[in-house]
Amino acid sequence: MRMYFASAAAAALLLAAGAASAQSTEVAFNANVTSDYVFRGFSQTNEDPALQLGADLTTGAFYAGVWASNVDFGDSTNLEIDAYGGIRGETSGFTWDVGLVGYFYVNAPSATDYDYIEVKAAASRAVGPVTLGAAVYYSPDFYGVDETATYVELNGEWAVTDKVSLSGAVGEQYLDVNDDYATWNLGASYAFTDTVSGDVRYHDTDINGVLSESRVVASLSLSF
Repeated sequence: MRMYFASAAAAALLLAAGAASAQSTEVAFNANVTSDYVFRGFSQTNEDPALQLGADLTTGAFYAGVWASNVDFGDSTNLEIDAYGGIRGETSGFTWDVGLVGYFYVNAPSATDYDYIEVKAAASRAVGPVTLGAAVYYSPDFYGVDETATYVELNGEWAVTDKVSLSGAVGEQYLDVNDDYATWNLGASYAFTDTVSGDVRYHDTDINGVLSESRVVASLSLSF
């Protein structure tokens, strides 16, 4: 990853905080330990555990953040840093989110072309304890050899109690070089406190491969 991307993201957060002085601004941090970092059905850590850290700034409808995790692609790449931002709102009972997400990789070999950016559009609606949603991500220059790529997802969550929730998602990754594939997950979360929660989740895809085979992942998260 070119480190100026991370520097630009940090600068954007500081500028946003300064520009929002007349509005209510919130900054939140999060940390997560997981038995396997799975992204769209594929292990990003060669089936090993991951430590993940993030920070988010919200002011009015605008949000921005950075997030990082160790990765293992079998080469010199050892860290993923994501920078993202956008706007959120609510219209006629639907919550919506439009933004950009950049994925950048530290110490990646120069020929790998891992870094990429996606445009995101998502919407959801709560009906009692159940929330149903959909999201679309589009990249004009995707990870590796693929160029244009689109990921479409349907997701849902059921708040069983004030501490227990069930959630899942079904997605399709459309690629212009590699084969398209489907991925899905289903899991349960438990809030130990207002800031500490645990999650156990089943992941799978319709692709045969060690890093995309079915697996159960356990995570412990802290937010503050």
